[in-house]
Amino acid sequence: MVDLDWKAKMVSSDIPSKSPKLSNKLHVSIPGSFRAAQVQTDISEASEMACSTYEHYLRLPELRNLWSSNDFPCWRNESVLKPSLQALEISFRFISTVLSDPRPYSNRREWKRRLESLTTGQIQLIAMLIEDDEEDSETRGAAPIVDLSTSYGELARNGSSAEVWSSGETTVVSRTSEASLLPRLATWQKSEGMAQKILYSIECEMRSCPYTLGLGEPNLAGKPNLDYDAVCRPSELHSLKKSPYDHIDNYENQTVYTTHQVLESWVFVCQELLKRVTRRIEARDFEKAASDCYLIERIWKLLAEIEDLHLLMDPDDFLRLKNQLSIKTVDDTESFCFRSKGLVDVTKLCKELRHRVPYILDVEVDPKGGPRIQEAAMRLYSEKKIGSDSDSEKIHVLQALQAIESALKRFYYAYKQVLVVLMGSLEAKGNRVVVSTEICDSLSQIFLEPTYFPSLDAAKTFLGDSLNHEHGGGGVRRSRRKQ
Repeated sequence: MVDLDWKAKMVSSDIPSKSPKLSNKLHVSIPGSFRAAQVQTDISEASEMACSTYEHYLRLPELRNLWSSNDFPCWRNESVLKPSLQALEISFRFISTVLSDPRPYSNRREWKRRLESLTTGQIQLIAMLIEDDEEDSETRGAAPIVDLSTSYGELARNGSSAEVWSSGETTVVSRTSEASLLPRLATWQKSEGMAQKILYSIECEMRSCPYTLGLGEPNLAGKPNLDYDAVCRPSELHSLKKSPYDHIDNYENQTVYTTHQVLESWVFVCQELLKRVTRRIEARDFEKAASDCYLIERIWKLLAEIEDLHLLMDPDDFLRLKNQLSIKTVDDTESFCFRSKGLVDVTKLCKELRHRVPYILDVEVDPKGGPRIQEAAMRLYSEKKIGSDSDSEKIHVLQALQAIESALKRFYYAYKQVLVVLMGSLEAKGNRVVVSTEICDSLSQIFLEPTYFPSLDAAKTFLGDSLNHEHGGGGVRRSRRKQ
């Protein structure tokens, strides 16, 4: 049994051990400088003017209309899959932009590698979203696909190229989108190799899905095709390829613009998934909630990969563009990422998931600050019933929640490093010439703040210490000598 005598094992920084009997207990000494540091845990958007300028630059209101359009009322997951497919389509345009770059000093080789990796990562996420969609009995079979049964044996004469072929008793309509840029990239000498790799990636990643995307992939299994042009609406999407500042004579303008359109598309997907996680936790559907949480974790990692693309931009051209666009940071609260209302909102929603832990554990928060949640978590971790799906699903969703926190903090840490490389350390620190060790800039506060799940953290700490005693090991003592 796990020792739940939490009072005897309370973490203390001030009370010394007076008895040898307590030498095997867990002690943590907190440095005075850390205690004095004021770590603000709130995150807020930049000024309204900065946010409005950012949205205008990326044409976000128009993009948002495309993401949120409800063209298929019976398809409940349209709000998740549509913007993810549109992010993928914008990535195809990004490939065209990079390969059309006339600058002789552009690092085309690394750009190609990064964009291939980014595109493959998005295809993997889309395949996972489709698999989850089909595993849910409430949403299965609602996606708009194209085959003889849905078209009543008639082939459309416009919108895509189509062919009918049969394999035994199965007749399949195989279509290749005419509005998407990927089939065109496959016929362009500069991009032919990249496009073929992407098409094979679609073929491989979609093998567990009931249908494929219909972008020209081999479709060796003869699956039905998603009605890609109707869902993604590539023509309307590519009508937004030019920014309001397209008159600026700087090729880096297009790469920055396209990078952030892809980023914001996935931020919107993340927002929709977070809403779904909340609904599923409230419905006690922990298995599906955990699956969604791990998708959110992957999206945070994808967002970091998208931000890393800035590292390939030419330093002089990027800094010149920054001045041409009159982008300035008045203080650290105006950091560039805080101009994205969607990103700030997603960050807040991820942090608010901590309030779901008591509900998952079936306990109420002790108004006196007692360790009810911690004890319930320790019991769940250590005394889970063998063969109990409910206990396993609870553990899975709790682990997934902490995985989101980890990915979120890694994103902001990596983002700060990107700022340092792009613009120098002074800009990354919010133009503070002198930075105190006791005051963090707004970006650092995000990844330095305490865990969002202190009860889960404490439960694992004391569970590990208890198991250490059970196996005859010495107690863990963590301390720091006074300087």
